[in-house]
Amino acid sequence: MLKVGLTGGYASGKSFVAGELQRLGCFVIYADALGHAALQPDGAAYRPAVDYFGQEILSADGTIDRKKLAATVFASPDLLQKLTGFVHPAVLQMEEDLLREFAAREPTGIAVIEAAILIETGRYSAFDKLILTACSLDTQVARAMHRDNLPREQVMARIEKQMPLDAKKRYAQYVIDTDGPKQNTLRQVEAVFLDLRRAAEASRS
Repeated sequence: MLKVGLTGGYASGKSFVAGELQRLGCFVIYADALGHAALQPDGAAYRPAVDYFGQEILSADGTIDRKKLAATVFASPDLLQKLTGFVHPAVLQMEEDLLREFAAREPTGIAVIEAAILIETGRYSAFDKLILTACSLDTQVARAMHRDNLPREQVMARIEKQMPLDAKKRYAQYVIDTDGPKQNTLRQVEAVFLDLRRAAEASRS
């Protein structure tokens, strides 16, 4: 099994690229979705998060209000690190379970983990290949404001907390430019997929 990381900055097109890789035949794991699952009432991070951050982060139905939680943690690097400490171990365990199941089914398949901070956490070194999505700052900001309905100041605050794009490029085997028409991005994704397919097949020999 070829293990591939897919990362990029906030609103840089990771999910779009991940969806296309999935359509082409990759097994895609969305770390953010696993993070959501970890914070559900039956998830491993739910009780630690509620105990630490308090009942104020809960909705009326007892689930964690992710917007309230995000507003709390993004205001403080220490609080964000604390939340990460609750969520990441649970996410990593779920990822490993899914990868093990996939490897048993398809020993020469391509597994892709889509996550925002693979490089920052040092996890990039656990992958056979790393894909980075990239776009201009203007595009990034416009997408984030539209998608998350946030003011520019909040979007910029999130972007500024992340590793600069040029620094990330040094770690990636593939950089997919998501500026411009979607067809341009799709052509790049297909080229990367074909190269990954060749690498996966070569690993059999």
